[in-house]
Amino acid sequence: QVQLVESGGGLVQAGGSLRLACAVSGLTFSGYNMGWFRRAPGKEREFLVATNRNGGVTSAEDSVKGRFTISVDNAKNTVYLQLNTLNTEDTAVYFCAAKRYFSSWSNGYWGQGTQVTVSS
Repeated sequence: QVQLVESGGGLVQAGGSLRLACAVSGLTFSGYNMGWFRRAPGKEREFLVATNRNGGVTSAEDSVKGRFTISVDNAKNTVYLQLNTLNTEDTAVYFCAAKRYFSSWSNGYWGQGTQVTVSS
């Protein structure tokens, strides 16, 4: 059974940083894209960043490029999301997800999410 469990969320002041972790069990990263998403209050789920099959990273919007960084620890089967220079608009529930190459995220595996709240 595949499980993704996020941790590391919390309350942080604007300008601060957090590192989110996603502990993965039931699958290995080979053959999977690993990604991070978020859902802010009253908004749709938003793609942030993901690993790609070429060993690189696919980033989403310019609003997070250079601020959010994904990394993978194969030994720990854990995916991280480093959040830097946070602002109040980054307040959201953050989710990690896994999908097989060439499939859709909606058919993948999802964690339960971790809340990030940025205060001004």
